[in-house]
Amino acid sequence: MCGIAAYYGGKNGVPIVVEGLKRLEYRGYDSAGLAFLKENNIEVVKTKGKVNELKVLAEGKFSNVVIAHTRWATHGEPSHVNSHPHKSMNGKIVIVHNGIIENHSKLRKELEEKYNYEFKSQTDSEVVAQLIQYFYQGDFEEAFRKMLTKIDGAFGIVALHEDHDQMICARKGSPLVLGIGENEYFVASDPTPFLDHTKNVVYLDEKQMAILSKDNYVVKDFKGFNLNVEIETVPFGIEAIQKQGYEHFMLKEIFEQCDTIKDCFRGKIRNIDGISVSKEDVKRIIFVACGTSFYSALVAKYIIERKTHIPVVVEQASEFRYRQPMLYSTDLVIAISQSGETADTLEAIRLSKKVGTKVAGIVNVTGSSIAKECGQGMYLHAGPEIGVASTKAFSSQIVSFILLNLFFNQSPYYRSEIIDDLKKLPDVVKGFLDRNYVDKVAEKYKDAKFFLFMGRDINFPVAMEGALKLKEISYIPAEGYPAGEMKHGPIALIDENVPSIFIVRKDEVFPKVISNMEEVKSRKGKIICVCDDVNEDIERLADDIILVPKVRWEFSPIVNVIPLQLLAYHIANLNGREIDQPRNLAKSVTVE
Repeated sequence: MCGIAAYYGGKNGVPIVVEGLKRLEYRGYDSAGLAFLKENNIEVVKTKGKVNELKVLAEGKFSNVVIAHTRWATHGEPSHVNSHPHKSMNGKIVIVHNGIIENHSKLRKELEEKYNYEFKSQTDSEVVAQLIQYFYQGDFEEAFRKMLTKIDGAFGIVALHEDHDQMICARKGSPLVLGIGENEYFVASDPTPFLDHTKNVVYLDEKQMAILSKDNYVVKDFKGFNLNVEIETVPFGIEAIQKQGYEHFMLKEIFEQCDTIKDCFRGKIRNIDGISVSKEDVKRIIFVACGTSFYSALVAKYIIERKTHIPVVVEQASEFRYRQPMLYSTDLVIAISQSGETADTLEAIRLSKKVGTKVAGIVNVTGSSIAKECGQGMYLHAGPEIGVASTKAFSSQIVSFILLNLFFNQSPYYRSEIIDDLKKLPDVVKGFLDRNYVDKVAEKYKDAKFFLFMGRDINFPVAMEGALKLKEISYIPAEGYPAGEMKHGPIALIDENVPSIFIVRKDEVFPKVISNMEEVKSRKGKIICVCDDVNEDIERLADDIILVPKVRWEFSPIVNVIPLQLLAYHIANLNGREIDQPRNLAKSVTVE
């Protein structure tokens, strides 16, 4: 959710971390700040506002040791005083923190009542700086470690002390990555802030800390024992996090799907090396996910159950954790997450492992917590997804489910047939994107106050995903339903001012969908039809038609979701919305 960027080296780190924060804006934030060491003093600059405002305030500042932060409010409203970094009461220690300190109220009360500590902010984070001061007796690292023993919850922390040439950081439940450069080091929530300086990284694991100094870095566990860590290489370059001529990252990522689909199945068609479970030992598959990943998992249920006859359950990770699920040794629990850091999904996997259930992950970000926790699964290889509203990850997830389906389906004929069609899919998607006219449809409906999205069978989850995309970035209320449920409530909302978007495919439920469209039309509702074929009924009933390519049943969610992504994008753009950073949303939800 929040973002951390820090620098320790021989250059002026202030402009480096400010640019780093710019690259973390996609994570969502409401305020920004930085702190730096200068002549054994700590100076803090922060603002309730955008990183560009911080850049102006920090102009002319110089330091070789800098920590910076973008805040997404969880405790205390967005304000200057609640913005990070936070200082200790004596002003000698400064910290930035991502996550939630669950026992902060108890710790704060104890420090205030027993030891007369004074707090300036309403945040949970300030208690971290105060605890380090409380434990400090000349050894910064020891005080930091003692602080870690007192706090509960999820955190990524970076701290400085004005009397020490050290930067100390630690993670538990919130990602931190070290960048290893030439006589310089970086710390960030992900590698994007320092990609133009180094691609060599160390991903801190759970309950690991790092101490950075002028000459080296050391990674330790929370007890202080040194650890051997692997330096990895980031698999993408700086160009992957640039707009490359597109007005918004979201639009760029929509148009990248013809490439990301191919990247997802490249090298996996013959064998999915990342999954090591025995097919015979899996009697049920349980997907756990949140948001867009949850809707993609619903698509997986349709594909896998129909083609493999393995029962599939799809669970919202936030509910799965707390309802005492019935899990068995013959289950395979699969976590779906673009970031690989979604807090509820990560905890769902940990819960499953505790009872001895097999787990796997399907994630986009290499080295992420879910990938490490699962130890097996698939990477999407979709590249960085900067837009908060997920697009290319959804289509890549569908491809990964098709591959998973092949893993469990032993029919040589089916396998050969679907592989041939899968290889053609990127060009099919490119053809639609190159010739689409969704912007014209968006112009017509940009002032609508509410939308209904409806589909049946495998495209019912696509209707829900389309509704989610629209409300995420345009702030227009929208709901997705199975078309067959229309008479059980949604039909009450239909009038001449409510557009209904139907996803229509020429299959066994086609006549049923036409009947649903008739019911909308008889109530003067407007109909936008996303379909792969046009007949007399569709021409008669639809006010607008978006024609998509004809593809096999398993691929239809991919070609049908793309026009819905474009529709949401263009409506939001026509209404002047902050498309890449919609209000109140964060790209990676790393706290509950």
